[in-house]
Amino acid sequence: MARQLQAGGHDIVSDAAEADTIILNTCAVTAEAARDTRHLTRRFNRANKSAQIVLTGCYATLAPDVTAVLPGVSRVVANGDKDRLPLLIFPEMGDVPAERLYDLEPIAREAQPGSFGRTRGFIKVQDGCDNRCTFCVTTVARGEGRSRPLGDVVAEVQRFAAAGYGEVVLTGVHMGSYGRDLGRPAGLRELVAALVAHTDIPRIRLSSLEPWEIAEGFFKLWDNPRLMPHLHLPLQSGSDRVLRRMARRTSQTDFHALVDEARAHIPNLSVSTDIICGFPGETEDEFAETMGYVKMIGFSRIHAFSYSPRPGTAAARMPGQIPGPLKRERTSNLIALSEQLSLAFHQRYEATMRPVLWETATGAERDGLRWAGYTDNYIRVSAIGPADLMRRVTLARLGEAWVEGMSGVIVPS
Repeated sequence: MARQLQAGGHDIVSDAAEADTIILNTCAVTAEAARDTRHLTRRFNRANKSAQIVLTGCYATLAPDVTAVLPGVSRVVANGDKDRLPLLIFPEMGDVPAERLYDLEPIAREAQPGSFGRTRGFIKVQDGCDNRCTFCVTTVARGEGRSRPLGDVVAEVQRFAAAGYGEVVLTGVHMGSYGRDLGRPAGLRELVAALVAHTDIPRIRLSSLEPWEIAEGFFKLWDNPRLMPHLHLPLQSGSDRVLRRMARRTSQTDFHALVDEARAHIPNLSVSTDIICGFPGETEDEFAETMGYVKMIGFSRIHAFSYSPRPGTAAARMPGQIPGPLKRERTSNLIALSEQLSLAFHQRYEATMRPVLWETATGAERDGLRWAGYTDNYIRVSAIGPADLMRRVTLARLGEAWVEGMSGVIVPS
């Protein structure tokens, strides 16, 4: 949206008080996310009474009557129309050629107030979800899976490469299903292979990928070093009984086999995941089973969160709803374990060298700027370097490990 609006002659500002129009992309994955939408909308309205507020995204789609009457809201745009949102609110823009969307990148983005610049481009390759997980409202809010044509994705990635970006991240609500609606069951494997063959982007990274939808031979693509050794495979529970109640199409055995296969093909692989704590009916034994399982897998990072009943989902109607304090206690315990696992993963790389894409200057030191960036396997590194590091990939000798990342020293080229 930002690219479309900039290319159409609009300016992106960093302060709601300066805006004529405020666009908020809402989330409905948890009750807290819905509350955040209402809170942010009221806060933006207090900051700027004259601005029109436009709400879109999942919460706006699921609760249009609720969101439409929030203070300052002039329009609610459902997910089905989100791709056309800039033209809906500014019809005078007309269709903007694709080349125009990118000819300001990345200079215009870096010139935005409060911005340190961007080194990673996010490429949406599909939308919608064909899963029927009992806890999730995504299928209702987003509809069935819809894939972008392969050629369009390749062209967009190449435009990011031409604009000087060092990395693209492929994203989607149900990315593993990419191509299925186009009659290509191995569509994601074909897409990644095409990006390696037909683009010049230095680094390609994948976002969340359901663990049961990976085509045979997929991990062999990582023989090409441009594919980053990091996979986010959302598990949601380490108990087979809970997984069945969630309608997740995986099991302890299948997930473990998948991770073993990935690690066999991808050296230095980082595997992260999502875990829901306090799903309806989760017993103490089932939660302990999850704790033991995630420790055995050895995730590099865990996004742990408490189950939140979503209206219209099967799980919200299940018996055995877990009290809030117990859900929070379990979540806290899993976060503590996640921090132990993250630290252990980082410690494996102390005194080693990894390539780092430098993204953000976080401050100034006597010997240069303090930079933050990510290794190929997604370890955040902090190091001192010269002023021209933005979007560059250099080797760094990794030093002390922390839960959040590692220190590093840039290796002269």
